[in-house]
Amino acid sequence: MKNNDFDKLFDHLNFDIEEPHAGHNERFFKKLDNSHSRLSESEGKIRKLWTPIIAVAASFLLAFFLLGDFIGQENSAKNSNLASISPEMKQTQEFYTGLISKELNALDAEKSPETEVIINDALLQMDKLEKRYEALRKDLVNSGKDNRVIQAMIHNFQQRIDLLNDVLSQIENIKTLKNQNHESTII
Repeated sequence: MKNNDFDKLFDHLNFDIEEPHAGHNERFFKKLDNSHSRLSESEGKIRKLWTPIIAVAASFLLAFFLLGDFIGQENSAKNSNLASISPEMKQTQEFYTGLISKELNALDAEKSPETEVIINDALLQMDKLEKRYEALRKDLVNSGKDNRVIQAMIHNFQQRIDLLNDVLSQIENIKTLKNQNHESTII
């Protein structure tokens, strides 16, 4: 079959035989406008409802991301100590802190008018060493747990213990000198 035969086959059929009722176009456009206006009104209500909620949520997210880095760095600096590296380092830190607190208690027990100056000086030195330790904790975070910083932290603990031991031995010397002076005095 050629194209001409195909056209001839459908020439005698008229598919467009019905005309729409009068005013059909007007009714159709009116319904279209009504549905569009109802849709836009409901979208407007939804927008009016969700716009402030989305704005507040976006503000919180922005604040969370901006402050999250700052807070995260502070928390990691607070949690950065020898115990955060490994269980062995945790034991090391607990050993040193326990020994230091024991020595500090012994130092407090030896406080007297004769030893007050030495003890106060030792406490000032301990504060300096504690501040240095805090700086090392920050360095530990920044360095990615570098071994040199870990060694410096352990050395800081050892310095504190040595300082306390030296002070306690000086106090013992003061006590023995005091006893020797009082023994040689005749009443």
